[in-house]
Amino acid sequence: MSESINRVVLAYSGGLDTSVILKWLQQTYGCEVVTFTADLGQGEELEPARAKAQLLGIKPEHIFIEDLREEFVADYVFPMMRANALYEGQYLLGTSIARPLIAKKQIEIARKVGADAVSHGATGKGNDQVRFELGYYALAPDIRIIAPWREWTLTSREALIAFAEAHQIPVSKDKRGESPFSTDANLLHTSSEGKVLEDPWEEVPDYVYSRTESPEDAPNEAEYITVDFEKGDAVAVNGDPQSPATLLATLNEMGRRHGIGRLDLVENRFVGMKSRGMYETPGGTILHLAHRGIEQITLDRGAAHLKDELAVKYAGLLYNGFWFSPEREMLQAAIDHSQAKVSGTVRLKLYKGSASVVGRKSPNSLYSAGIVTFEDDAGAYDQRDAAGFIKLNALRLRLLGRRDGR
Repeated sequence: MSESINRVVLAYSGGLDTSVILKWLQQTYGCEVVTFTADLGQGEELEPARAKAQLLGIKPEHIFIEDLREEFVADYVFPMMRANALYEGQYLLGTSIARPLIAKKQIEIARKVGADAVSHGATGKGNDQVRFELGYYALAPDIRIIAPWREWTLTSREALIAFAEAHQIPVSKDKRGESPFSTDANLLHTSSEGKVLEDPWEEVPDYVYSRTESPEDAPNEAEYITVDFEKGDAVAVNGDPQSPATLLATLNEMGRRHGIGRLDLVENRFVGMKSRGMYETPGGTILHLAHRGIEQITLDRGAAHLKDELAVKYAGLLYNGFWFSPEREMLQAAIDHSQAKVSGTVRLKLYKGSASVVGRKSPNSLYSAGIVTFEDDAGAYDQRDAAGFIKLNALRLRLLGRRDGR
C-alpha cells in the first residue's frame, strides 16, 4: 500500500466482519492491530471478543474492552433526550448517538498506544462511515483512517466466510448460509436492516423483532408508571432513584413487556440513498414522551417553540455525524439552558404498543388552573383584554383585505 501504517486501533466486535478486517489489516498493511470493544449495553457477552482477538495474534495488552454504559447514557443519550431529537420526525437516533463515543474512545486508545491509524467496519454505503470518521477527524485532525469496505474486494458474505476459513478465523453457525438481516444494538435501541427488509411494501416479519413483545401479545392490563426529572434528565422510575444506564434499562424492560417503541421507517441517508430499517427503542420511546410531558408544564411557550425548531437541526447534525461540531455544541448549550426548571414527575400509561402521558406535576409548573378555568376565575383574567389583542394582531390582515378587495 502507498501508506505506511505502524499500528492501527480497530473498532472490534468479535463478529465475522471485524474479525476478517483484523486479519486483512495485518496482511494488507503489515501493521500491528489494537482492538477496542465497547460495551454500550448491546446485551452480548464481550469476553469472547477478547479470546478471538488473542486467537488472531493480538497481544493481551492491545485488547481493550470497556464498559461504557453509564457514560453512554449520561453524556450522550441524555443530552440528546433533552433536545427531543427525532430524525425525520420519528427516528430516536439510537445508532447515531453511539458512534461519537466509540470514535472518542478509539482516539484515546490510539494516543495511549501510539497508533497512527484507526479503522472501522462500516460499509461505503451507509451513514456510520461518516459518523465514525467525522468524529476521528474532529478529535485527531491528522489521524489516518482505514475503511476496509472501501478498499477490499470482499463484497459478499460468502467472500467473507471464504476468507475467514482460509485464515482459520472461527465462523459461528449463525453466520453461515443466507443472512436474513443485519442488526445493531446498544442500551438505547436495536436496529435491523437489509435482506428481508429491503422491500418497503412487505411487513416486517415477526422474527425480526428482538427487543419488544408483539403488542397483540402484550398484557391486557395497562401499567401505570412515573418518571421523575431534574433539570431535564430522568432520575427515578416509580420513585426509585437510579443511575442513567440503570434507569434506561428499567424503562427498556417496561417497554419490552408492552411492545412499545417499534418503528418501521424509510429514511434518507446522509450519503443520498433511501433505506428501510426497523427500530426498537422501548425505553427511549417512554423517556422521550415523558420528557416532553414535563416540558409541557415547565417551559415557556416561546422557549418551547424555539426548542422544537432547534430539535430538527440538532437531529440532523447528530444523524449526519456532527456530534463534535461547534454548531451542535452551540445548540446543546441553548437546550441545556432551557432545562434549568424542567423538573417534576410524569405519569404514563403503557398499553399494547403505546405509551401515553396521563399526568404531570412540577414545583416549577407554569400551568395556572386559576387562570385557565372555565369556571369563575375571580378576576384572575380579564376577558375584555382579548379584544384589543385580537385587533392589533388583525391590523395587517385588515389592511391587506382593504387593499386587495377581499
